[in-house]
Amino acid sequence: MKQEVRHLDFFERYLTIWVLGCMAIGVTLGMLFPEASRTLGALEFTQGSHINAPIAVLIWLMIYPMMLKVDFGGLREVVRKPKGLAITLVVNWLIKPFSMALLGWIFLHLFFRNLGLMTEEAARDYNAGLIILAAAPCTAMVFVWSYLTNGDSAYTLAQVAVNDLIMLFLFAPIVMLLVGVTGVVVPAQVLIASVVTFIVLPLIAAFASRVFLIRAKGKEWFEQTFLQALKPVTIGALLATLALIFMFQSRNIRENWLAVVLIAVPITIQVYFNAGITYWLMKIFRVPHNVAAPGSLIGASNFFELAVAVAITLFGTQSGAALATIVGVLVEVPVMLSVCRICVGSRSWYQANTGSPATSVDG
Repeated sequence: MKQEVRHLDFFERYLTIWVLGCMAIGVTLGMLFPEASRTLGALEFTQGSHINAPIAVLIWLMIYPMMLKVDFGGLREVVRKPKGLAITLVVNWLIKPFSMALLGWIFLHLFFRNLGLMTEEAARDYNAGLIILAAAPCTAMVFVWSYLTNGDSAYTLAQVAVNDLIMLFLFAPIVMLLVGVTGVVVPAQVLIASVVTFIVLPLIAAFASRVFLIRAKGKEWFEQTFLQALKPVTIGALLATLALIFMFQSRNIRENWLAVVLIAVPITIQVYFNAGITYWLMKIFRVPHNVAAPGSLIGASNFFELAVAVAITLFGTQSGAALATIVGVLVEVPVMLSVCRICVGSRSWYQANTGSPATSVDG
């Protein structure tokens, strides 16, 4: 049976261009209006909270609609597809953050620092940002990647729901452990505050809103009308957040453009490594391709919206850690699109000699 060819919509198809455009606009604004940049960067909810008010509001406008899509009823799919879920969870929580910490140490501390391309302090800050980036699995763009690879939407939903629940408990400890190893001190109260602000509260608000609106208006209205109406808000908030972050990072990017290129190296390798190991394990354990493809993408992608927010909260808007998470935004979209193409193009190879059908309910 011929597989349906799926395409991104206009915004998603050119997301890399929009990100680059926001980078150019933000850097230009930061260069032309440095005082305004410093003033906005200094705005906090409360003194000493380190949570930038404009960024927090915009990220809420991004994360809340994304979490509205999570139907925790999809958790029952865990029982139907335990192997695929288990493999992705192992990669997400036991391999990805630790492999990123290792790659960051190898490239930033051993290679680039010894070559005189960055200082030891800069390497520590950048590596902290990379760890934060890798410590939370993506919950939003995963739906796009799954769609492009003809993935099982129920499995994708269940995986995202489980990861959201796990993030509540493991994100902060993993960041504290791995970032602490790099020599950077992570204030526990600040990290916990950022997790509550950017995960717990929007998740609770989204869950309550979803239940109330579906009961009041019906699921079809909720998905076809309400969520669609919020899509421009999400897109606008994403672009505004990127422009504002690049504005705050304007001087850092202009003076450290080489660092942007160097930071992209371990991020790119990490994405391909984690996607590859997930895909390979899925094949070994005879998981259906429509579960393996989105599973490999979930195993490799990062929750960059949360990472940017946490890095800014912990280290400030102009820190090396924040810059590293921003490089993640630039790198992830084109790299993940290439992983989608690899998964689709290798479907015949994946299904050969495994006894794994294209679709199944017992993965």
